[in-house]
Amino acid sequence: MTETTLTATRVGDEYAAQLAEFSDEWAEIHRQQAVLDARKAHLLARSAAYADEFADVMVSAILPPAERQALSRRSTCAALAMATRTPERTIQRATNDAERLVNDAPAVLASLEAGRISARHAQVITDQLCDVPTAGRAVFLEQVLVVAERTTVAGLRTSARVLRERLHPESITARATRSEADRRAEFEPAADGMAWVHLFTTAPIAQGIIERVEAAAAESRKAGDTRTCAQLQADALAALALTGVTPEDVMSSPVLPHPIEVQEHIKPTVQITVPALSMAGVSDASAVLDGYGAIDPETAARIAVNAPTFTRILVQPESGAVLSVGRNQYRVPADLQRAVRLRDGTCRAPGCGRRARACDLDHSVAWEDGGTTDVGNLACLCRHHHRMKHLPGWNLDHGPGGVLDWTTPDGKRHRTEPDPAPF
Repeated sequence: MTETTLTATRVGDEYAAQLAEFSDEWAEIHRQQAVLDARKAHLLARSAAYADEFADVMVSAILPPAERQALSRRSTCAALAMATRTPERTIQRATNDAERLVNDAPAVLASLEAGRISARHAQVITDQLCDVPTAGRAVFLEQVLVVAERTTVAGLRTSARVLRERLHPESITARATRSEADRRAEFEPAADGMAWVHLFTTAPIAQGIIERVEAAAAESRKAGDTRTCAQLQADALAALALTGVTPEDVMSSPVLPHPIEVQEHIKPTVQITVPALSMAGVSDASAVLDGYGAIDPETAARIAVNAPTFTRILVQPESGAVLSVGRNQYRVPADLQRAVRLRDGTCRAPGCGRRARACDLDHSVAWEDGGTTDVGNLACLCRHHHRMKHLPGWNLDHGPGGVLDWTTPDGKRHRTEPDPAPF
């Protein structure tokens, strides 16, 4: 054996030993994470059971039992969410998942606690389990757990879906009809002036949309369009939704409109806050699209000009808006409503992102307790947090400048402040 071969062998052995150390530690970290995820599931399931037990005590008896239970659960989830700066809906979903795991799939939970599967494996199983009739659950869990302990999450997802179909006594037609009721579209902000639109609909409709988008993009590409396939498909969907352009339309004019052209067709009533100097073209300070955040001033100005149904607000030092009507009236006048909604932007409960325009205007000190109708005593609260604020153990203090100090039933304090204007 040559010196070169010996050196290569030593290096190879050292690499193998180091890689074994990395992989062992990586596997141990994953095992520990699985143990912690199992603890989380136990805790969330216990918190839900506790909320149910005390619902009749914590929530007014004038509400129906189901509503009392729901409100008690949401109060518990809100406290956990605020303690970890986590969205409430995330905690609510995690609690629902934890209950299914703890109560309906104890064997899966045991495998998670032992580190044989991950939380993502467990999630796939409980997602499929929720629509498996009681009579078939034992067989489903027994068979799917064997797969989960030896394959990836993606492989498990495919196998679990096939197994669920095989064991399900109900026809796919009946289940599809029931699932169709869940169809929806969702908006998700992204960075740098971008956003996602998610559509949950029937498989034939989704497939039909994709085929029309691909066809329109292909026609535009054949006509010499230099945009990438991904860009063309995104622009085709936008054109289809906002201008009515279809693959049939592009037979006479195959080049798809650019997003700037498509934006001219936007008609919904939304709100854009634009600094006066940006509107005048002498500053590049960002504007704010209600429900999204900062957008570039050129886009804001173009939308403000081309879409008259948008509310254009020029931010100036002196607005002249009414900021208080004191104790003269309970009802909040329109200009005061606008001032409070502009200040708050969203629901002022910690972690809640519901738009201010969809929220109640709440008197922090109740009107019947001497509270005034002014900007220093009004705050935007979504209907859920408006109701939750009045549950036992919750308290809200309204400080100067719109600062709100919340106290949760576990005694913890959380502060929210109005977001400063980004310009």
